[in-house]
Amino acid sequence: MSYHSPVLLKESVDALNIKPDGVYVDVTFGGGGHSREILSRLGEGGRLFAFDQDPDAQQNKIDDERFVLIAENFRFISRFLRFYGVKKVDGVLADLGVSSHQFDEASRGFSTRFDGELDMRMNQKSLLSAKKIINEYEESKLADVLYLYGELRNARVLAKTIVLARAEGEINTSFELKQVLQKFLPKAKEHKILAQIYQAIRIEVNEELEVLKEFLEQIPDLLNDEGRLSVISYHSLEDRLVKRFIQTGKFSGEIEKDFFGNTNEPLKKVGKLIIPTQEEIKINNRARSAKLRIATLK
Repeated sequence: MSYHSPVLLKESVDALNIKPDGVYVDVTFGGGGHSREILSRLGEGGRLFAFDQDPDAQQNKIDDERFVLIAENFRFISRFLRFYGVKKVDGVLADLGVSSHQFDEASRGFSTRFDGELDMRMNQKSLLSAKKIINEYEESKLADVLYLYGELRNARVLAKTIVLARAEGEINTSFELKQVLQKFLPKAKEHKILAQIYQAIRIEVNEELEVLKEFLEQIPDLLNDEGRLSVISYHSLEDRLVKRFIQTGKFSGEIEKDFFGNTNEPLKKVGKLIIPTQEEIKINNRARSAKLRIATLK
């Protein structure tokens, strides 16, 4: 739990409606909190596969013959499950976002609280880092990232400020970036604005929204009848994609109808949106923005 405090632990695993002999997938293993809870409900015939591309997560691997940890991005969920002879599963759990460990490890560059190298790569083998984006992206592209992924209205002036500053010397660390943008960070809103900036850069570094879309598109073909999808998201960009895909089977555009006016969305929601209790938020402040959505095949 010191590596990562799992959010909505009981609720998200309850959502899977676990069968003792079922096959389940935890696509965001992290500290293994959700995986351990799933395993506690599985019988001897059950199986659990987990995904995590972060090498740090490998230290939390669970010694259980029912468990397999796959060191890959969950955008490749179907491909790697087929490698293990699995074509259908009874449930998939995704706890999106950044783990507590990644936030708390200064050298990873995810946190606004610590001074560290501008990195933000969940996959340490990736060639694209936060430093590369800040120092090499064209001004217009940088502005688009800040606007689309950070929802920052002053994205263009922020991008211009960064470009002018880097012309004087490379911006390498979290605090250097903060210093460059200091005049746009009024004390009362500093943390909120920095969080939006960091979110935007992190999403770009890790292709988070593209990964989420690719993952969701594979779910209808992966789930068995009565199989469940349980997804925890932490910001509106993720949540909108999850909500819309469950509702329509698409991420944008009009819902397609057949000759008789029937729609063909593959999933249907189960229950209502679930958010953490005030008690959980008091214990784990990072739970405050979490939203859990549950779906099954239509």
